[in-house]
Amino acid sequence: MDPGKGGHCLDTSRPCNPCLDAAKACNLNDTCKKQRSSYIATCNRGVPIQAAPTEPCSRKRCHKALRQFFDRVPTEFSYRLLFCSCRDQACAERRRQTIVPSCSFEDKARPNCLVLRRACRSDPLCRSRLADFHMNCQSTPYSITSCPNDNYQACLMSYVGLIGSDVTPNYVDASYANITIALWCTCKGSGNHEEECEAFLRDFRDNACLRNAIQAFGYGHDVLPKASSLPVRPTSSAGLAPASTGKPPGNPNDVSLSGDPCVFSTCANLKSDLGPRVESPLESRDSSKMEDEEQERSSGVHLSSVQAGLVHLSFLWVRLAL
Repeated sequence: MDPGKGGHCLDTSRPCNPCLDAAKACNLNDTCKKQRSSYIATCNRGVPIQAAPTEPCSRKRCHKALRQFFDRVPTEFSYRLLFCSCRDQACAERRRQTIVPSCSFEDKARPNCLVLRRACRSDPLCRSRLADFHMNCQSTPYSITSCPNDNYQACLMSYVGLIGSDVTPNYVDASYANITIALWCTCKGSGNHEEECEAFLRDFRDNACLRNAIQAFGYGHDVLPKASSLPVRPTSSAGLAPASTGKPPGNPNDVSLSGDPCVFSTCANLKSDLGPRVESPLESRDSSKMEDEEQERSSGVHLSSVQAGLVHLSFLWVRLAL
């Protein structure tokens, strides 16, 4: 096994448990060993019966210890524990048990997913980290990896940031062939908000970006595309659709771009449907010049007629005088 490959078994002929190897590597690092022992002890410690007879552990203290582990331990150790690649059920079960799910994840009853989300949004840190997860792990068809900007690392970091919060995610079973991540919640009893609840749950359970990022981690970063062969488009959000690069269908209002400064259909409709054509400034200037010349010619003709009349009248006065 090559540690640089995220714990993936390269030799399939030899027995290999990358998750067990990740635990051994953690024990060789003082910080990782100390922090891991701390959260395991905290999450496995039972709550006194007098304090909370229905709780097997102190979830708040367990979550805090988990947050400290992922905040203080280098990712080269913590990520290998959480995202180790598996090819058998024993390995996958060890991976599922990494965060001590009996305390940090599971509960006697599954709460409504929207209740969990509401609790998370009421806490500034959880709200910020949930927003990061939605932004960095939102599946998109416009990248090779299904991740925004083909960034696996950002998605994994956002996922880890949720561990120890009200919306702590985890592996739902010990399946090594089909990775499924989910929250410990249900959409039963959502009423009119059932569709919204299912959409929120699908962000974890049916997330292609997150699944691909986890699977790729075990093979090392060399499997990540160096450059996307598909154009990276902005992620669509509510009310906004990604821009289309294909040629749009013909529209009777469309105007050809060749030689016409009016390229919008609205402008074209104005030209054809609003009656008299609106002259351009240059055309107006030429028209005004022609009108001035016409007025000058008319004035000249009128002046000549007046002068001729005066000459004729003077001639008559001379004849009468004689």
